[in-house]
Amino acid sequence: MSIITTSKITKQFTKVQSGWPNFWSLKKETKTAIEDLNIEIEEGELVGFLGPNGAGKTTFLKILAGIMHPTFGQANILGFVPWERNYEYLRQIAIVMGQKNQLWWDLPAIDSFNMLKEVYEISDQKYRHNLDKMVEVLNMKELLTKRLRNMSLGERMKCELTASFLHDPKVIFLDEPTIGLDIVSAKSIRNFLKDINKTKKCTMILTSHYMGDIEELCKRVIIINHGKKIFDGALEELKNQYAPEKEIVVFLDSLEDKKKFAHLKFPKKLVENKGILKVDKKDLGAVVSEVFDNFKIENVSIADIETEEVITKIFLKTKANPDKIQS
Repeated sequence: MSIITTSKITKQFTKVQSGWPNFWSLKKETKTAIEDLNIEIEEGELVGFLGPNGAGKTTFLKILAGIMHPTFGQANILGFVPWERNYEYLRQIAIVMGQKNQLWWDLPAIDSFNMLKEVYEISDQKYRHNLDKMVEVLNMKELLTKRLRNMSLGERMKCELTASFLHDPKVIFLDEPTIGLDIVSAKSIRNFLKDINKTKKCTMILTSHYMGDIEELCKRVIIINHGKKIFDGALEELKNQYAPEKEIVVFLDSLEDKKKFAHLKFPKKLVENKGILKVDKKDLGAVVSEVFDNFKIENVSIADIETEEVITKIFLKTKANPDKIQS
């Protein structure tokens, strides 16, 4: 059952300029951030929402969260129109923005959590259960009495996520939740989101520039560029459609190995002591056979093309053919 549905959502911004030679004349310039965006997301899905900087991702999430009105179009989430900002709707959603704080800068985290308990009218039992769960999963017991201003970025993000899940939202919008975090903190937050999605069955839309987030959390991805949807489907389908290749990496131990690699007849490149082959999947068997004939098996690895490279290919293809948009 779809709990998020949008139809032809469009958002335009009008900028008014004045200048030489007539300072009294006004020039209006309209920019379209989102154009005819249609999506359907079912309950419990964790969907990756991807696009380059300026593609319209954050604008779209703000519309869905009710922060911003669209210029045109309709949306229905949990039976509500988001920008009508019905209190019952706001009690069932949350939004986390990696570059903005929702907690109070000068207060200890626990004071902000207690305040949110009253704002969302959370029962004592639910509040204690949810808070204890977040503290345990995110390993943040020592942060409760610490002021937000004295925390690292990773610590603040843990607190932001805790605040967003205290009231058991049914839908949550995550805009770059791991931006700027170290590997350990990012991994901790990904594990937390995976656990919450599995146990609470809440629906999530996640934007991220880190392909590790998308690959680990999302089975489905929606990609937009210049405000238009260019792909909506399974992550594996994306790879098969735009990168029907495998990457074979050969670790070259000696000059003799490098000479052997140079004589292979397939498209290849050499990066320090690694030889890299990109091979169409239908030719994989023949290529692997020849590689194994020339090199030690333990020196060879075979993997799919990285998702980040696939996404880059899509953006370049869209830039070259802007009218060829895939729904």
